[in-house]
Amino acid sequence: MSLTVLEQQALDAVIDMACARFVPGQGPVFTAAVVQGDTVLTLDANEVSESCDPSRHAEVAAIARAAERLGRTDLSGCTLIASMQPCEMCLAAMRWSGIDRLVFAMPQEDAPAFFQFPGLTLDDFARAAKTPFHWHGGIGKDRVAHIYKDAP
Repeated sequence: MSLTVLEQQALDAVIDMACARFVPGQGPVFTAAVVQGDTVLTLDANEVSESCDPSRHAEVAAIARAAERLGRTDLSGCTLIASMQPCEMCLAAMRWSGIDRLVFAMPQEDAPAFFQFPGLTLDDFARAAKTPFHWHGGIGKDRVAHIYKDAP
């Protein structure tokens, strides 16, 4: 799977946003975007602390804002882009929304402490899915490694 020019630009923006928001000693920063065609629909960061909502991960926030912007819950044809491989909850939200394409920087195998089910891989999700989805990970992981080097 190769990235479109806009997907690469959105991934760069997601990585830049994560790096800009990262403050050593204050924990990791997670960022995400949703892209459709030639449009970046949304660029978001994790809102868990601000909202006091443990489900408000960057990917969930991006999916919600993209759906709101499009005026529909079906995000088929969109791509989710994230600074880290989405967790299990975010992968489920991605699939429930109809998104079938995923791009991320830091892969699970390089930061397993951030996953509640580290033994559950993207391959496992793909095998269990009703419909196929595609992903490309590890792109730009060297640019975000300093953010995710310490376990939560």
